[in-house]
Amino acid sequence: MKKIYKNILGLLTLGLVFTSCDNYLDEVPKGSKVPTTLADFEAFIRDEYTNQSVDVTQALNLLNDKYVTIASISSDRFVKANYMWDEEANRIVLNQADEGTFYRSYAGISTFNLIIENALTATEATEEQKRAVWAEAKILRAMNYFNLANFYADTYQASTAATKLSVPLITSASINAPSKQVSIQEIYDFILKDVNEALPYLPKVSQTALHPNLGAGYAFYARVYLQMNNYTEALKYADLALAENNKLYNWVQNYNTYKAIIIDPNSDTTTPSPMGYNYVENYSYRHGSSTSLGTENSIPVERAARFEAGDARFLSRWKLRTVGADTYYRRILSGNFNYGGMTTVEVYLIKAECLARAGQITQALDVLNTVRKTRILPEVYQDITTSDQATALNAIFKTKNNELILTIVPFADARRLNAEGVYKVSFTKVDAGTTYTLSSESHLWTMPFPQGATNNPGNGTITQNVSK
Repeated sequence: MKKIYKNILGLLTLGLVFTSCDNYLDEVPKGSKVPTTLADFEAFIRDEYTNQSVDVTQALNLLNDKYVTIASISSDRFVKANYMWDEEANRIVLNQADEGTFYRSYAGISTFNLIIENALTATEATEEQKRAVWAEAKILRAMNYFNLANFYADTYQASTAATKLSVPLITSASINAPSKQVSIQEIYDFILKDVNEALPYLPKVSQTALHPNLGAGYAFYARVYLQMNNYTEALKYADLALAENNKLYNWVQNYNTYKAIIIDPNSDTTTPSPMGYNYVENYSYRHGSSTSLGTENSIPVERAARFEAGDARFLSRWKLRTVGADTYYRRILSGNFNYGGMTTVEVYLIKAECLARAGQITQALDVLNTVRKTRILPEVYQDITTSDQATALNAIFKTKNNELILTIVPFADARRLNAEGVYKVSFTKVDAGTTYTLSSESHLWTMPFPQGATNNPGNGTITQNVSK
């Protein structure tokens, strides 16, 4: 993984040279400094372009959650294979340059390893301050491994997790650190251990939106346990997270504030995104891909049709546009977007699913409708009511997919549900008279490692988890 470390060394622009028990450089370049104080190490958490970037573009392409132009489909065969659900395409061969998800994730992991190795012995800080930064790095490292495991490996299933390979596990910031591709069970055990060790030291109030607080730790724990189908533990930590922050943003009010601009079909004026650093639903904030730190993605017409009627959150974010040969819902917000962090709305919907799974349908729908009341215009809003578990769960899944669109969550959820085999996720679309289908059993649900990683795996080996 030499390229990982090339990317990391690019962080020298911050004026810092990474060091650990094995020094990266024998001599410190003039004008640079070796990090020694806690402030030096904590500064790496603020590097948004690398350490806080969560790029899952190909997952968005596969779900058709992100609009891809006709020109892009024509020019990029790997994008086309995912976006058009081409079962015959050899994505291993085609994935020659789509490396952002892999290398940026591991660049962040190396940085978090550096902090974890050195924060507790850093200078100019109290023991409590050092433990807090150490714990924050553990949560961020765990988040990166969760994203990688749910992108490049099969989803977690208790019956097969110990025998299927996941992603390379690296626990040191040293350039020569060993890289072992571990099992799915091992990577989840590692993630759970990181979170468990971090929780006692996470501050209740974040230093910045980029620093995970206690609520973020609880919320992420709930996400991980849900992915493992452990609904009891997921519900437990969802409740703990909501005790830290249970605020929901009023998207109905946002829509009414900007309604004149939104409903004007000829207006291209953008409105400010509420989903930035100060979003009331944030536990922690992380960007999407590094190329779109301040840009919302547009979505396909077919995807827009899956939003609930009167969804103010949808109406406030996208507007139908035709540009040349492309017709899609164009972004109408400007600012920042929390595509990679933890939010209260996700936790509400985790709680709703766990309650429904336990047969507590009324309580689950109370939670679901609490969310919907802040989203659906009152003139069309109606409570969802049912005594049927499947109907309740499908309503929860629909709302969650819409709420967490353009994040890894709908992709991870679909894989989890497909593996469970009860609430399978599949898609069909018609393009230029041809019908395309993404089945719940498709191998396309797992992304291939990029060729740069498999051809140059550093101090280890990487085995592809897909056949093509």
